[in-house]
Amino acid sequence: MNQKPASRNARYIVVEGPIGVGKTSLTTLLAPELNARLVFERAEENPFLTDFYQDPARFRFQTQIFFLMNRFSQQEEFSQHDLFNQVTISDYLFAKDRIFAYLNLNDHELALYEQIYRMIEPKVVRPDLVIFLQADTETILRRIKQRARSFEKNVSREYVEAVNEAYNHFFFRYSETPLLVINTSDIDFVHNPTDLDDLIRQIMSMREGTLYYVPKSRG
Repeated sequence: MNQKPASRNARYIVVEGPIGVGKTSLTTLLAPELNARLVFERAEENPFLTDFYQDPARFRFQTQIFFLMNRFSQQEEFSQHDLFNQVTISDYLFAKDRIFAYLNLNDHELALYEQIYRMIEPKVVRPDLVIFLQADTETILRRIKQRARSFEKNVSREYVEAVNEAYNHFFFRYSETPLLVINTSDIDFVHNPTDLDDLIRQIMSMREGTLYYVPKSRG
């Protein structure tokens, strides 16, 4: 039996990946090509984030719970009706909140977090396609430095490396939706239109399951 391309009917597409990998840049580029509405994660709204990077042990729980509830509130803002009327593309996956919870919280904090997460997660709309961006840690650190966000100036290399490993672990086992995996270490979608056009063609022909994307110029 022939499989139907998953993305032809995709109304809700998510671009994910670790801090600094290029999620927002790619999401912004894809939106006009797919005539999609943009939904950005509002990380800068978290009042605990700067303090967390300076003192993780003290501010980890407040930071995580704020992210969880803020992400849930944003998910509630767009309904099933909105998704059917217009393609939506977002630069975060709600389920990724647990990546950071398991990375940062201790056992007691995690138990409370899981109680809250299990109450709200069933109300979250599942995407039709997830695009997972990968990069090596050195590339991510360079991109974080280049974008120069004030609340990220104290982020450590060790933390970025741990986040990167946690993302790879999470998506290696991810099977809830069609998944397109892209290693961006040697790809420049922002400045190379050929790379972007090639990716868009891949998205439009994406089928069920998991696909590891290899650009034509490097295949």
